[in-house]
Amino acid sequence: MTIDFSPLLPWPYLAALALVAATLAAFGIWRGVRGAWLRAAALAAFFLALANPVLFQEEREPLSTIVAVVVDRSQSQDNDGRREQTDRALADLNERLARFAQIETRVVEAKDGEETEAPSTKLFGALATAIADVPPARVGGAIFITDGQIHDVPDINQKLGFEAPIHGLITGKPDEVDRRIEIVNAPRFGIVGEQQRLTFRVVDDGAANGGSAEVTIRLNGNEIATEHAEPGTDVPFSFTVPRGGNNILEFEVNPIAGEVTEVNNRAVHVLDGIRENLRVLLVSGEPHAGERAWRNLLKSDAAVDLVHFTILRPPEKQDGTPINELSLIAFPTRELFVDKISEFDLIIFDRYQHRGVLPILYYDNIAQYVQNGGALLIAAGPEHAGDDSIAATPLSTVLPANPTGVMNEKAFFPRLSEEGKKHPVTRGLEGASSEPPSWGRWFRTVDVDRPLGQTVMEGADGKPLLVLNRVGKGRVAMLLSDQGWLWARGFEGGGPHISLYRRTAHWLMQEPALEEEALTARALGRTLEITRQTIEGDPGQATLTYPSGRTQEVGLTEREPGLYKTEVKTDEIGLFEVANDELTTLVHVGNVDAPEFKAAISTEEKLKPWAEKTKGMVRRLADADGAVDLPTILPVRGAVRVADDQRLSLRMTDETALKGVNSLSLFAGLFGLAALLLLISAMWYREGR
Repeated sequence: MTIDFSPLLPWPYLAALALVAATLAAFGIWRGVRGAWLRAAALAAFFLALANPVLFQEEREPLSTIVAVVVDRSQSQDNDGRREQTDRALADLNERLARFAQIETRVVEAKDGEETEAPSTKLFGALATAIADVPPARVGGAIFITDGQIHDVPDINQKLGFEAPIHGLITGKPDEVDRRIEIVNAPRFGIVGEQQRLTFRVVDDGAANGGSAEVTIRLNGNEIATEHAEPGTDVPFSFTVPRGGNNILEFEVNPIAGEVTEVNNRAVHVLDGIRENLRVLLVSGEPHAGERAWRNLLKSDAAVDLVHFTILRPPEKQDGTPINELSLIAFPTRELFVDKISEFDLIIFDRYQHRGVLPILYYDNIAQYVQNGGALLIAAGPEHAGDDSIAATPLSTVLPANPTGVMNEKAFFPRLSEEGKKHPVTRGLEGASSEPPSWGRWFRTVDVDRPLGQTVMEGADGKPLLVLNRVGKGRVAMLLSDQGWLWARGFEGGGPHISLYRRTAHWLMQEPALEEEALTARALGRTLEITRQTIEGDPGQATLTYPSGRTQEVGLTEREPGLYKTEVKTDEIGLFEVANDELTTLVHVGNVDAPEFKAAISTEEKLKPWAEKTKGMVRRLADADGAVDLPTILPVRGAVRVADDQRLSLRMTDETALKGVNSLSLFAGLFGLAALLLLISAMWYREGR
């Protein structure tokens, strides 16, 4: 209760009147006038009535104590029955806290980090969010239900914003063991064809003693090595970057008996392969209108180093001009086709015919170059159907089609074949969707026997125009017309010669994006996009294997001819494997170095410093047999000064909420009137005596 004043007159006036009255009363008392004290008391009561003292009494309601229960729902909680322990503990804890009327429970479930983050367990961030609107004095404590692998534990010297116990109820079992593998350091980029070096390490957590570990190493799904590693020791490993774009290195260590999970027995490193400038050898026959189209295309690509030779003066052309007066460069056949042939990524013969420039043996050398992984493009013209055709040399062993000796002299619109509509080299060429195609005509093709491989473009009467084929480890393409230059010159509107030539060249050089049979997957946040390229028809369902080991069959929908896709949303983080027919691919969702997949054994150590500082407790929920035992709850008035290792101490708040205020005027009404009358009557009585 409190007393306040609500004066009936302004305080300055009351002060002036009080000064006059006090002066008179003091003078009367000093002179000894009879009844002076009664007069002074009556004046005092009068002025108290004018000052109007008021008695206030507040009505307050006690506030509840907020107890935060932070539940770990990260992916590591799926291990070894931890999720079941968590659910049972949460249900029992809610029931016990509900018995205390003054306790308000706030349960917050913390999952893995957001899609843009490295997956991790951030329980203290979840706690701060849960109690952000609560005054510190009302927080009674925080109870964590977790396996102890928390990745945002603040420094022990930081402030949490409240003074209450921190408790940890740890899932999992004591004496857990686990083996994991991690990439210590590795390059992010590497030049295709060159050797790179990285370091990995096998770690045995807990009481594990599995001895030497066997590590299987795969590159883009293909096993390339097996290494032996001692746990805790860094192991160097060297490999050659096989292709441009993403290259996925996968390290898998053999499991040990009784380990918590095998999910972290695999580690992934993604390396971007960077091609050095592609080396292309272009050999042209006698100059013709289409020669410049090939040269301009290759020269315009900054990633291509072009070596171009045009045979202007074959050996049989003798006109008597002295050699030293000819400003021609001798064709370095031995250097190109013997000594340095393996350095070229692509060899193009543009309207080239066998006229004695290349010895017969060199054609066999070119054929072996293709068999061993090289790329060969034949841009054929009338000479390919003649007696001096290179198809009559040992090169014929790698060519997909043999000429019949006839030229088809007939105007036609180049068209995509049924295979060509599905093949990534020709699918979606601008102008191909209409009939006739919205590009210019060509006027002749080389007639060939039934070709091998895929005929992706057709000429007049359905004759082969562009043929693609795989030979050994290499690839061969034959463009059976020399009139692509008509598109380059804009004849009848031109055509997509740049796209056609470039895609053909990149397919020959084994660009992964142009494979006719391919399975790829990429992660878009927590969504997997699976793409299946095929020219064989409906590929059926794909099998998706999650990091946890469970599998799912997913259907593929045709989005374009030969291109099937699907999207799968997932709540798991880690390495996924997709399989369809005999093709497999790997894709990693989330950060490849995510904290969530490092240490997996349950631990009490990370929360212990905070429990000791705040007088809380950390204990396991289950014993070795898996029986869940929840400690009792101890409400404490005032600050918790002593830790209790058997009970969950909670600081009960003394905070209240104001519901209303009652007021009583002490000198108002009958009470004030009675006091005045009593004093005045006493004064009158004294004067009457």
